[in-house]
Amino acid sequence: MSAVHQAEGLKQSGLPSIAILAICLVVCFAAAGIGSLLTTPNIPGWYENLVKPPFNPPNWIFAPVWTALFALMAIAMWRVWIRATGSTRRKATIAFAIQLALNIGWSAAFFAAHAPGLAIFVIIALLVAIAATIRLFYPVDRPASWMLAPYFAWVSFATLLNVSIFALN
Repeated sequence: MSAVHQAEGLKQSGLPSIAILAICLVVCFAAAGIGSLLTTPNIPGWYENLVKPPFNPPNWIFAPVWTALFALMAIAMWRVWIRATGSTRRKATIAFAIQLALNIGWSAAFFAAHAPGLAIFVIIALLVAIAATIRLFYPVDRPASWMLAPYFAWVSFATLLNVSIFALN
């Protein structure tokens, strides 16, 4: 994408690039915070008492992994926002918002509602939404689309964990 096209995208947004990055970080980490509020109170007690598969990672690994993933998501969205315009930007933003909502929805279903079966449906929808977001990001900014690949991989692994926990309990 040309520098002129990128500048036009910034011009249309009305905000400097650093402000857009800050907004993307705030939105992504707000979603992370909501997910954490839904998750954390349910780890002692309910989650600890579930039978888990032998490949279940230790609890301490989740916070740093999710922190890195949410940072990558924010940077990816920022890169797309400053490069895309019009309907391309709108579609990419909507797809991104849907996957963020489903991410929170999974925490609500699995942890807050104690419903691993329901969470399977949510996490499959989340995987589809992440794939759609990657697809929409790719023509705008390939590095941004690739920044979502670790997220897709982690959620794929989380899907396996979710299904395994459901089957074991």
